[in-house]
Amino acid sequence: MPTLALAPMAVKPQYQRQGIGSRLVTEGLKICRILGYQHVFVMGHPNFYQRFGFVPASSYGIKSPFPVPDEVFMALELMDKSLYGWTGKIKYPKAFDAVS
Repeated sequence: MPTLALAPMAVKPQYQRQGIGSRLVTEGLKICRILGYQHVFVMGHPNFYQRFGFVPASSYGIKSPFPVPDEVFMALELMDKSLYGWTGKIKYPKAFDAVS
């Protein structure tokens, strides 16, 4: 099933806490919805991404392909029930193998 991954995102420390990261995520998710995508996954800080509706992907029965704590691999349904009945492990494109 095709899906999206919110790629690594960072804001330089001197520009943090100004809403830049939140705006990037909000606008990115807005575009994903406009383009008709049904869900998106992210690896990141739970306290940040949960405010956009992300929940641990494991709550849908979906696992990360990377050895990360459960709470940092999250999913967001852009379309209600779009992950219903899906389980397994996400497979990222090879380009993500180089991300450290």
